[in-house]
Amino acid sequence: MKKTAIVTGASRGIGRACAMELAKHFDCIVINSSTHREALQQTKADIEGSGTECLAYTGDIGDYNFTASMIEDVRNKCPAIDLLVNNAGISYVGLLTDMTIQDWNRLVNTNLTSVFNCCRQVVPHMVSQKSGHIINISSMWGLSGASCEVAYSATKGGVNAFTKALAKELAPSSIRVNALACGAIATQMNNCFTEEELTQFCEEIPTCRLGQPEEIAQMVWLLYNSPSYLTGEIIKIDGGYL
Repeated sequence: MKKTAIVTGASRGIGRACAMELAKHFDCIVINSSTHREALQQTKADIEGSGTECLAYTGDIGDYNFTASMIEDVRNKCPAIDLLVNNAGISYVGLLTDMTIQDWNRLVNTNLTSVFNCCRQVVPHMVSQKSGHIINISSMWGLSGASCEVAYSATKGGVNAFTKALAKELAPSSIRVNALACGAIATQMNNCFTEEELTQFCEEIPTCRLGQPEEIAQMVWLLYNSPSYLTGEIIKIDGGYL
């Protein structure tokens, strides 16, 4: 039976790095992106070039119906789902008083509702096979909160609470649920900051640099292979910032 991993938001950044790393260890990698179709297809080509099967789906996993359709198709082609990496996410930097309700709803939908949608579709299959691992890509701001990133911090705090609660619910079925609370990572999400602002921020990080997407990907693989007693944890990987 194919050993299968699903990675959402995999067209670039952390998601792409995770998909490429997991392609070394799984028989089939399922990738998704709501936009950046060409970049997603390039990721698919790179995975297939390494000799691993890849299924790519372009669509909004914040949409429950799309997610249900995607997972149903995956199940038809890859009967067992061993790992779900909920990575899809967007940011909003600005004062709360400048944020519109449309901005808020888009952030919540992409960062938090998508996690529910994917888990709601994948969990029944993992329960039936009595195995599986869900890894949610969260943020250190979900632990401490960030000024001018109130909505983003709230969604990641929600992901952390979701992780802890679902881990307790699924532990009797031998399914683990954990999250990685990432610090500042060198991805397109930080393009809203100037080079000077990023330099100043790096000076506040004990390691004096941004993290790399590949480091998060390595941690995802290590976490997947960690002892089965490790579940319900929010693991920081932030260069010692918090």
